[in-house]
Amino acid sequence: MKNLYIMGTAGSGKTAMAVGLALKLVQHGYKVAYFKPVGHPTGIREQNDEDARLMQEVLDLKQPLDVIAPFIAGPSYLSGYRQCEALEWILSCYRQVSAGTDVVLIGGAAFPHIMGCWGLDAVTLAKKLEALVLFTIRIENDFSLDEAIFINSYLVSQGIQVLGNVFNNVPRPLLAKTEGIYKPILTERGFRTLGIIPQRPEISSPTVREFYETLGGEILAGEENMDRLVEDVIVGAMTIESALGYLRRAPNKAVITGGDRADLALAALETNTSVLILTGGLYPDVKVIARAAEKNVPLILVHYDTFTTIEKLAEISRHIRPRDRKRIALARENIDKYCDFPAILQTLAD
Repeated sequence: MKNLYIMGTAGSGKTAMAVGLALKLVQHGYKVAYFKPVGHPTGIREQNDEDARLMQEVLDLKQPLDVIAPFIAGPSYLSGYRQCEALEWILSCYRQVSAGTDVVLIGGAAFPHIMGCWGLDAVTLAKKLEALVLFTIRIENDFSLDEAIFINSYLVSQGIQVLGNVFNNVPRPLLAKTEGIYKPILTERGFRTLGIIPQRPEISSPTVREFYETLGGEILAGEENMDRLVEDVIVGAMTIESALGYLRRAPNKAVITGGDRADLALAALETNTSVLILTGGLYPDVKVIARAAEKNVPLILVHYDTFTTIEKLAEISRHIRPRDRKRIALARENIDKYCDFPAILQTLAD
């Protein structure tokens, strides 16, 4: 049996990678399980890990969610369990999940360092579970490559075998640089690149529903269109004259503005807007609600001020849900088209 730890930072596409690899391995006759030692509560209501739920259905796993993802770590996890209890429970659950399997795909936490206080960070757990590591790289700029090389080097220093790296969700403007500069630098450092996957909004962009799950608030219109994709965010703090150019250029966007900015809200509704988010708990002019309903655009009123709302946007990430058949198929397609799956398969077979 082999353990493959899919590690990376938030937004690097670890979940899509796990889905695609799981389906490909099953296709090749492997019995595959999924385990996420340290999960994350989803949104403001749900206390189960969304990835665990997804993989439970994709792989038809029989174990309950609290075994597939045994520890849910929020930002105040030190106030909960004792360290020894957490580790014992994680290892016990791993034994249940891995029984009778050929490959266990292990999902990393949002960041590799999470739970480092207890020695339950992703690197330490990979070592305890004797796992190979596949590192997913989210490229935003040159510093992203620095981070990837730093983590790869640390893994090797800890005696962990790095199967390879996948540049995932790569923005189109950075594809050529990733192929021509980033990949060669990684190779020079002795680290293998197993794929370069371009950004695909169908997978990487969050939906209006995920904005709502993070921000909360009241839905005033457009509740039937909560599954629209959000590819850009515009903050409407400028004059209406200055805003019009931005609003017209950005497709499938979220527009965030104060509830008292009826002029800007109405202007946004005349462009390609996925969701209109009004801040400050200020109910908008009735014309705004009526126009949003007419255009079937979700209108969400939140009680945070605009600055706090923007800060909370960092918590929003795209989740593939069990019923997202199209996105699940795209995750598998990414492995076929953009990754060196034969090399992964060969390593797991050795």
